[in-house]
Amino acid sequence: MLGMANFLAYVLLYTYFGGEAVNGKVVTDAAGQLSYYLQSGRDVSQAAFIYSGLHSISIWPTVAAIMLAMMTLAKERIVFSMRQSILHGRTFISILAVVIVLTTAVLTIHFTREFVDRFDPVAADPAAATLPAEGINDTP
Repeated sequence: MLGMANFLAYVLLYTYFGGEAVNGKVVTDAAGQLSYYLQSGRDVSQAAFIYSGLHSISIWPTVAAIMLAMMTLAKERIVFSMRQSILHGRTFISILAVVIVLTTAVLTIHFTREFVDRFDPVAADPAAATLPAEGINDTP
């Protein structure tokens, strides 16, 4: 129930803010002040930016917990339905649990690294973000 509440809160806040911080950016202005922008381009406080990023990261462990809980509830039915297959039900459940845990762990680590990279001074340099993609090295 807690996992579903976390996911619902994420969806509602994502909709309200129009994005999240993992795909947002931190920009340094000419005076050296940091501005925090969510994916939608909405300017938010540092606290809101950090909360949004952490909440986005927490979704992957929540997904894993929900999937493992559902699999646990269905365990006996899975075992019963796979009693005559090549791969026994308990083996299938174990393999699926490992896949769920590994996949969500990789996604959690990826989202965490993406979020931490948003605070990198090089990534926050507005001049670097606004360079034209073409024509930088072109000579007339």
